[in-house]
Amino acid sequence: MTATTDLQILGAKLAALTEEMCLTLQRTSRSLYVKETADFACAIADRDGNFIAYPNAIGVSGFVGLNIATAVARVHDRDPLQPGDVIVTNDPFTTGGLSTHLPDIQMIEPYFVNGEIVAYGWAFVHISDIGGRVPSSVSPFNTSIFAEGLQIPPVKFVRGGRMVNDVSELLQRNTRTPDANEGDFQAMLGALATGRRRVTELATGQGVAVFLEASGYLLDRAAAKSRAALRSLGDGSARAVDYLDSDALSNVPVRISISVTLADGLLTVDFDGTDPQVQAALNIASFGTTHAWLTTRILGLVMTLDPTMPLNGGLMRPVTLRAARGTVVNADYPAATGVRHATASRVNDVLSAALIQLAPETLPAASSGLVVPVVVAETRGEREYVQVVEPMVGGTGARLGADGVDGRDSGISNLANNPVETVESEVCVRVLRYALRPDSGGPGRWRGGTGLALTFEALRPCSLLARGMERVSFRPWGYAGGQPGLPTRMVINEGTANEQRPSIVDVIALAPGDTVTLLTSGAGGYGHPFERDVATVCEDVARGKVSVAAAERDYGVILGADGAVDRVATEEHRSMPARPWGEAGPERERFDRVFATEVWDRMVRALFAGGTHQRNARKVTLVGQVLDALPEGFPRVAAGATAQAAAARQFERLVEALEQRTETKDDQENAR
Repeated sequence: MTATTDLQILGAKLAALTEEMCLTLQRTSRSLYVKETADFACAIADRDGNFIAYPNAIGVSGFVGLNIATAVARVHDRDPLQPGDVIVTNDPFTTGGLSTHLPDIQMIEPYFVNGEIVAYGWAFVHISDIGGRVPSSVSPFNTSIFAEGLQIPPVKFVRGGRMVNDVSELLQRNTRTPDANEGDFQAMLGALATGRRRVTELATGQGVAVFLEASGYLLDRAAAKSRAALRSLGDGSARAVDYLDSDALSNVPVRISISVTLADGLLTVDFDGTDPQVQAALNIASFGTTHAWLTTRILGLVMTLDPTMPLNGGLMRPVTLRAARGTVVNADYPAATGVRHATASRVNDVLSAALIQLAPETLPAASSGLVVPVVVAETRGEREYVQVVEPMVGGTGARLGADGVDGRDSGISNLANNPVETVESEVCVRVLRYALRPDSGGPGRWRGGTGLALTFEALRPCSLLARGMERVSFRPWGYAGGQPGLPTRMVINEGTANEQRPSIVDVIALAPGDTVTLLTSGAGGYGHPFERDVATVCEDVARGKVSVAAAERDYGVILGADGAVDRVATEEHRSMPARPWGEAGPERERFDRVFATEVWDRMVRALFAGGTHQRNARKVTLVGQVLDALPEGFPRVAAGATAQAAAARQFERLVEALEQRTETKDDQENAR
């Protein structure tokens, strides 16, 4: 048996080579979203498809728990892999969820040493466009995967070191951005070649047997450390629910429900009570596994509890996940999945809301809960140019003893912002403002991270897309008396006769001179805001993160014209009650008064007991009837207590009727 120290050194070398692969990819890519934003990743997988080495500081961090085995087997079983082969795919449903939406192109290369596969290299890139209904291929309004672009099941892109020209041409003919895509494909192949050289050097130098031993050791070590980290939180159970603003095609929200159980370092995550998959593009194809989009908050948690944790697929071994088929987090084909990141963001916040009940000293309040790639598409001659202006996020939630991070949230990915100068040189816009959004962070003893503010002007006719715009209706929640962050807002042509305020975006035509402003939500605060240190509030005001008015309203700190604190007035103000709503904000409180959690539970059970078809349609009809009796814009718009009570009774009656229909149908089927 090889010494443990030697295996750890080999693991460090593998991690380093994944960083080298990523640098190769980023430096040779063509698209702005890769070379600047860094929406890509590389890794080394063992022969069972588990990632044994993953980069720590470059690319998308959250995909470490993915597995390539299904994609590899689909090719290898019909056309055995040989040296020099490279697989390409982008299909969530034929890869077991490896690809999570169609623009994420995956490439896999088997690494042979002495005639046998010792590992696989993996690379993915979010390309600019893969066809489909809209430029960039992604819109919440796509109603099936067929609208989202070209589906590529796992096939050989390179065979024996030679490009398969038919496959390459097929890919080039099914995109609006063939040049940018081709550059990114070549960058991925370059990264895989770098990995091949380094793995060959390591396996040859150490010996194949030692290399394979290290593969198993690295996964086992990560699993043991992950379980030890979770064990430090103790045992217990908790549940939480939260909502996406809507299912995109109606005004009906989508609920995520999670129950967690910790026992001796083993974590069970159960999505029972989560809504059915939707017709729009919010679905996640997880196959009911510990999929990366459902466990990124757990990954962040164990890495926080033990920063020495090796980053590989073994981290998820102590986690068991249950998600029924046909739910929005375990969707069936041909569900649209393009905006799956919006649902993943909400899963993160619901996991936090459940786990914070077990570990309030460790978990943060809700993050801003959104990732919005703001896309501009422009036609130049016969070509269409599609670029991401900025991947807009908000801040991170405050936690015990620390404010959240302002304007930065790596909850589901660690994408970088695009430099304004680069944006203006490649996209037909002029950036007028890109800054932190004042007063957006949830007030608290520890303040939630602020959102971002982006305003740009169109210089030529173009189209705007902004997928994943969330937290418009339901604010990011605070904890322990902390307040929610401000909701998201988008304004087009603010202050003009042509002003628009969309809450969800498909494709919006922009004329030269049109302006777009996106204000992302702030994260939740932790602890009562009147307990925040007065000097810290003054510092926030001086830095422009909190206005003078918000210092008084939210923190009870009264500042004079000279900026000095009025101590007497501050003490008096802080003795008064704070805002009249709780940690989730007024919108969520209004919603819960009408749509009680336990009644919604009953609705979901009845929907899943009543067959597989039209579950979401039945839910939308039922909930829509209740919303129709309330003011337009509810819950953003208030309803009177009498109207809310009547709506709550109507909701319960409709759910009872649904349950009775389900029972009658069951009785009829049993009678047959």
